[in-house]
Amino acid sequence: MSEGGEHRPRQRPDRAALVVAAVLAIVAIVIGWSTAKMGGAASYSRIGPTTFPYVIAAAFFGLAVWTAVAAFRGEFPERERQELGPMVWIVGGLAAQMLLLKIAGFSIATGLLFAATARGFGRGPLWAAIPLGIVFAGLIWLVFAQGLSLALPSGPFEQILLRIVGAIADLFRGSV
Repeated sequence: MSEGGEHRPRQRPDRAALVVAAVLAIVAIVIGWSTAKMGGAASYSRIGPTTFPYVIAAAFFGLAVWTAVAAFRGEFPERERQELGPMVWIVGGLAAQMLLLKIAGFSIATGLLFAATARGFGRGPLWAAIPLGIVFAGLIWLVFAQGLSLALPSGPFEQILLRIVGAIADLFRGSV
């Protein structure tokens, strides 16, 4: 007790910050351990391919200690209450994209992810966001798959898109 008779209650450490500190420490240990297990050319000199991973592991461990100390001191600001609805929309959209990517193709799967993310952020109705997302994803697919020759999954929408682009190309070839 202090002289004025006031008793200051002891604050509990920030549990979320302690979890972050623990994860940082685990990552540091894993990086250090896997670097120590590297053999062959990685161990040929004192400063070589293992130096940078050790520096990264030390930095992660330093951040872990710093975060833990700040958690015990109560130095983290008060966090806002987390909204579960937006997280469910975004994670659900990501799950739908992963499940539908090979079946429906890149454009439809990514368009659904776009719409779910927009809904999670409170933007636009789904009936407008889904077609808009599919069209944007189709254009992205066209640039990456056709323009850059990258292998992205194609589905019915991409086949229609290729026919449209082919017809437009034929029109330009015929008029020249």
